[in-house]
Amino acid sequence: MRRPAASAILIPAALAIAGLLVLALWVWGSSVSSLELRVPGQDRPGGATPEVLDGVAAGGGLIPGNAKPPTNLPGAWPSFRGPNRDNLADPAAPLARSWPSGGPKVLWSIKLGEGYAGPVVRDGRVYLLDYDQTNFCDALRCLSLDSGEEVWRFTYPVAVKWNHGYSRTVPALAGNYVVSMGPKCHVTCLDATTGKLQWQIDLVRQYGAKVPDWYAGQCPLVDRDRVILAPGGKNDLFLAVDLKSGQPVPGWKTPNPRKWKMTHSSIAPMEFKGRRTFVYCGSGGVVGVSAEDGSILWDTTEWTIKMATVPSPVCLPDGRIFLCGGYESGAMMLQLEERGGAWSVHTKFRLKSAVFGSTQQTPILFQDHLFGVRQKDKELVCLDLDGKPVWRSGPQQRFGDRPYLMAGGLMYLLSEKGVLTLAEVTPAGYKPLAQARVLDGQEAWAPLALAAGRLLARDEFRMVCLDVKEN
Repeated sequence: MRRPAASAILIPAALAIAGLLVLALWVWGSSVSSLELRVPGQDRPGGATPEVLDGVAAGGGLIPGNAKPPTNLPGAWPSFRGPNRDNLADPAAPLARSWPSGGPKVLWSIKLGEGYAGPVVRDGRVYLLDYDQTNFCDALRCLSLDSGEEVWRFTYPVAVKWNHGYSRTVPALAGNYVVSMGPKCHVTCLDATTGKLQWQIDLVRQYGAKVPDWYAGQCPLVDRDRVILAPGGKNDLFLAVDLKSGQPVPGWKTPNPRKWKMTHSSIAPMEFKGRRTFVYCGSGGVVGVSAEDGSILWDTTEWTIKMATVPSPVCLPDGRIFLCGGYESGAMMLQLEERGGAWSVHTKFRLKSAVFGSTQQTPILFQDHLFGVRQKDKELVCLDLDGKPVWRSGPQQRFGDRPYLMAGGLMYLLSEKGVLTLAEVTPAGYKPLAQARVLDGQEAWAPLALAAGRLLARDEFRMVCLDVKEN
């Protein structure tokens, strides 16, 4: 067999090498240009889509939909746990106390990216932070409450690896704005009507936050004209930014002397002795800060949860704060004291997990009692404010870590099998009224929302809108 001449080998090889060098230079030049890091707001006109966030690729923006929201549906569920962040609804119309054999009417059903993020509702629109696994984007979606069809969506690319789902936060509506926190702690504010970007903050890059295990679960709090966040950064335990501009509020500062990190719990507003405060469960304990200037008024290391801190504080009018958690943490009641401007806190009582504990959901304060699903036996229980059990729903009524809310003495509870229970619930007892399977039941952890006689519920991959008003 004849060997080819040397020139026959060297010339094509040289051409190939030259071609590869040209291609490499072109790719390298393009990559450097597109990955140049910029701080949002420094190099773009106001309202423009950010080109790059730290750790986030260029791209994204507003994508119009075809739906028009209805204008005749009253009622709102504007933030995490409702209008007052207490999971109590004030229905605009009477609610049905019984359902047909097939359950409440399903008005619409849509597929979602895998996650546990819950919706908010206002002006006939539903807002939900979703994750687009195909295009690797956070997607804040605006849907018609009438049909579930998309009015618009705003996306920004961010690489999120699967870790027991993706999204798990609830947006907040205030004025004409909607604010969300993404899985990797990107806080985004949009015009609630048009979807136009107002501002965006990267809590990791700008404030030194650490993304929690299983991603961010904290839901933004809008207090008057400010957005209150708990990044748990190197220098900032709390952060207050202007709702319209996203700029830090002058003179408002919360240091982080104990170096606590962000958890999955959300901030709870509290009024005590004529002073407004914010209460938060950080990685190393519980803290109360002044709503006026962000200063730390009190903190305690008496309450921590080993695995994941998820339920939010339940603040009582007389300065008591009820805390609960999973992983055998049980529950605790704190008592605040304030004398001459000096604040203190002490433990009023503790409960073992056999009495009460909750891995995911925050109990409801109603008629001077606490209602929640106990982790131990998955039953709904009623506690008095001394922590003593008043009643439990019984072994035939089990719910697990799924969500619940209350509306005028009626309670909606999801079970692990996707069964929705309607019950009359008061301190006097528990009376089931109706049941229906409404979801597949696969990890339906997302908070419920109720507005205009419509209940919104979701599991990992699907959200349904149910007609629960009295017809």
